[in-house]
Amino acid sequence: MSAPEVVVLDYGSGNLRSAERALEATGARVELTTDPERALSAQGLVVPGVGAFAACMEGLRAVGGDRVVRERRERGRPTLGICVGAQILFAAGIEHGERTEGCAQWPGVVEQVRARRLPHMGWNTVRSAEGSRLFSGLAEERFYFVHSYGVHTVEELRAGGALVTTAEHEGDVFVAGIEQDALSATQFHPEKSGAAGAALLANWVSALD
Repeated sequence: MSAPEVVVLDYGSGNLRSAERALEATGARVELTTDPERALSAQGLVVPGVGAFAACMEGLRAVGGDRVVRERRERGRPTLGICVGAQILFAAGIEHGERTEGCAQWPGVVEQVRARRLPHMGWNTVRSAEGSRLFSGLAEERFYFVHSYGVHTVEELRAGGALVTTAEHEGDVFVAGIEQDALSATQFHPEKSGAAGAALLANWVSALD
């Protein structure tokens, strides 16, 4: 049986090399690409992202990534968003009073985390969704976060059928992970989360066919 094939989308934002290395450690064959057709055809697609929501959406649209994400979901082909690469899968983001439309694969607006100390940076526990495949065997683990913005519409997302894993920072609860049909995302960085992050990526890769 050949190793699963994973493409990491290079649209000018994200920790590409660290994501590539972490995915290779799962046994996957990993390729970086800017080619939307290659991203569309791969067994698995990872959409990384760091920085501002608006800049990430601009870069994603420039390489046709928004279309790729939409069409992969329609075809049932697995996609994993990481950090801002997760945030841009939602309807919109608001930063510094400016609203930017996202990929709208899930309802919800990315907005500032309601906490005194920002960014939320460092290791934190999560409350994993019942039945989660991503977090299978990882309910007691901690993951590495670096962000000041997040999605708070947890119950709305659950009502729409998504499996939502949450985290909390200074009393503010936000989406830490989300899974629905072929689309998954994590607010934290699995590639920076040690053994727990490696296990989560292995869970995702193991579901590729």
